[in-house]
Formats: sequence, structure tokens, C-alpha cells
Amino acid sequence: MSLNGKVSFITGGGKNLGADIARELAALGSSLALHYNSPSSEAESKKTADELTSAYPKIKVKLYQADLTTASAVEKIFADIEKDFGRIDIVINTIGKVLKKPITEITEKEYDDMFAINSKSAFFILKEAAKHVTDGGKIVTIVTSLLAAFTGLYTSYAGSKAPVEHFTRGVAKELQPRGISVNAVGPGPMDTPFFYPAETDQTVAFHKSQAMGNRLTDTKDIAPIVRFLVTEGSWMNGQTIFPNGGYTTR
Repeated sequence: MSLNGKVSFITGGGKNLGADIARELAALGSSLALHYNSPSSEAESKKTADELTSAYPKIKVKLYQADLTTASAVEKIFADIEKDFGRIDIVINTIGKVLKKPITEITEKEYDDMFAINSKSAFFILKEAAKHVTDGGKIVTIVTSLLAAFTGLYTSYAGSKAPVEHFTRGVAKELQPRGISVNAVGPGPMDTPFFYPAETDQTVAFHKSQAMGNRLTDTKDIAPIVRFLVTEGSWMNGQTIFPNGGYTTR
């Protein structure tokens, strides 16, 4: 299915999962507005943008740097993208932060940071997407397979992602008359730099043992599923799906 003439906005689109999703959509002809959070990600994000521009010269690729934990920042980036591209058809939100700690050790600041990044930003991205995405468009938010788990230590992480399921269902129903599908994707623990700081060799081995092939989820396992949701899979709406090799289910 072609995405020629479409514009996709991908938060965290400069590296890791976001970059792999960008590659999938660029191959279908979509132009790309790629966001990155901090200046430390600029070089890698620019490398991704240059790669895609070289491989697909007919599409437009533009980078945007912003901390999207405030409503005003989210409003601004949507306005800037619409000004630069003239439209927004697809929004993919990959923003997330992991914290693994007993609840007795979680500070108020850590709690506030987790909910600002994982919940508040998702809410306002969905809000602005609802305003800006064209009729028939697609919205996908990345959550976590821990939403289908019964475990400790990830309380603030899974807890701050859990509201996104409810946001997704509500927005999906609100936008249904406009033919816009809204879904959430909950990968298993992914083999990215964000995963390892909170883990030990023993816990990494355990996570691997819970999925097919005794391995972690790869970003390339997830990107094609997002591509499907914004193309042929648009009949799925208001869903949270768990592509995780059998790591969790419900």
C-alpha cells in the first residue's frame, strides 16, 4: 500500500524504534517529520534523516527537537510540522522512559518525571493529533507489554503507561466518525540502550527466556507491525496489541 503524498510525524523518530518505523514508512513514500528529545540525540537523528533523504529522494524529511512534556511544546511542534508540510496524516508516538525500582525507593520527582514522559506527553500528543490529523489518518502510541504482566519493580513505568490504553480507546471512539484509527502497541523488552541500565545479566537472561527464540524483542519486530496498522491494518481501532514473542498476554 502506497503512502505517496502522506506526511508521518514520528516522535523519537531519529533513532532506535522510531528510526526503524521511519524506514518502513519512507519505503512506502511517506514524507517524515522526525522528532528527537535532546541535543545529545541530534547527531544520530541527522544521520537517520540523511540516510532516508539519500535513499528516497522524492520524500521530504525534516527534524524537530523538543521536550514534549508540556502542552505548549506539543502544540508548537504540531503547528510547525503543519506549516512546513501542509498536512499531517500519520502520528506515531514512541516516547517513553523506563524506571525499575521498588516503590519504597521511588521519589516524588521520579514519579513526576515518569508520568510527564509516559502519560502526560502521550495525552497531549493524542490531543493535538486529534486536531491536526487528516480524515482517514492513523495514530499509534508505543506502550509496553508490562501492561499485561503481574510483576513488581516496574510499578511507575507500567503505571505511567497504563493510562495511555484508556486515552487510546477514548480518542479512537471520538475520531471514529472521521475514519481515523487509533491504536497502542506494547512491545516486549526491546534490545535498545534504554533497556539495559535497569537490568542485570541475570534479569536480561530471564526476560529472554520468556519469549520465543530465547531473545529480546528487536525494534525490527515492531516496526512492520506499526507499518501494518497505518496501512492495511487500519480496520483495527482502539486496540492495544502485544507483539512480544509470547512474553505476556491477556
